[in-house]
Amino acid sequence: MENQNYIMHEITPLSERDCFYIADRTKTEFNYPMHRHHEYELNFVAHAPGVRRVVGDSAEVIGEYDLVLITGKDLEHVWEHHECISSCIREITIQFSPDLFFGNLLQKNQFASIRTMLERAQCGLSFPMEAILKVFNRLDHLASEKEGFLAVMEFMRILYDLSLYSDARQLSSSSFAKIETVNESRRVQRVQRYISTHFQEEIRLGQLSDLVGMTPVAFSRFFRMRTGKTLSEYIIDIRLGYATRMLVDTSKTIAEICYDCGFNNLSNFNRLFKRKKNCSPKEFRDNYHKKKNLV
Repeated sequence: MENQNYIMHEITPLSERDCFYIADRTKTEFNYPMHRHHEYELNFVAHAPGVRRVVGDSAEVIGEYDLVLITGKDLEHVWEHHECISSCIREITIQFSPDLFFGNLLQKNQFASIRTMLERAQCGLSFPMEAILKVFNRLDHLASEKEGFLAVMEFMRILYDLSLYSDARQLSSSSFAKIETVNESRRVQRVQRYISTHFQEEIRLGQLSDLVGMTPVAFSRFFRMRTGKTLSEYIIDIRLGYATRMLVDTSKTIAEICYDCGFNNLSNFNRLFKRKKNCSPKEFRDNYHKKKNLV
């Protein structure tokens, strides 16, 4: 059964005639509800330690500075006040259209790093402090740039500089964000497609190694090298992503969701969920629904 709570769909101020929209605000609190929108968004927050940032099924308490890029179509997100006591929060939000890179411009070699960054940001991308320090002054002055063309060129430079930080961290799980994970290796792609299709079933190492014509030991080493995760970790993350999506979108019981997502033991499911999400499945569902807002 589908849950009848819906995330607020934001109608952004971005017009079809503008390359991007920027809002530079000083505020005392975050009070905007959980929302989503089609436009891409780069969001910078300063002087807000204790604020909780929720992007998809990721919930983290931020420090003094936070910079996140979101390009996932309709990926839910919100910054909520939580434990923040600051009375002088700075927020710079830049929203831009997916068609900013018109035609096949994004496919050109010179845009390769930006293309990769935008693809990764479909799950939300959190940038390290080094990247924030690199672009902060330019973000600070972007809103006051009077010449529109120069502002667009500066924004492109900011995106390019951010795209060079390969250590930017993806936030939401791909299965929650409904994003297909794409790896450069065709063998890994084949395995990822298989797991995505069969995550509800028992998946054995031998099945996957046979699928790509490798021995189990060689495949395990190869998969970890290519994805940064063991096979077991990857499968668990995929299943938990689907589970969190079902907790949000359906009224199924936690036991039903556990078995529907390929887990065969409720206690084990609860333990893995709490280890990964820092809360129980029930707490996750309750907390998420509190942030929802009827359209």
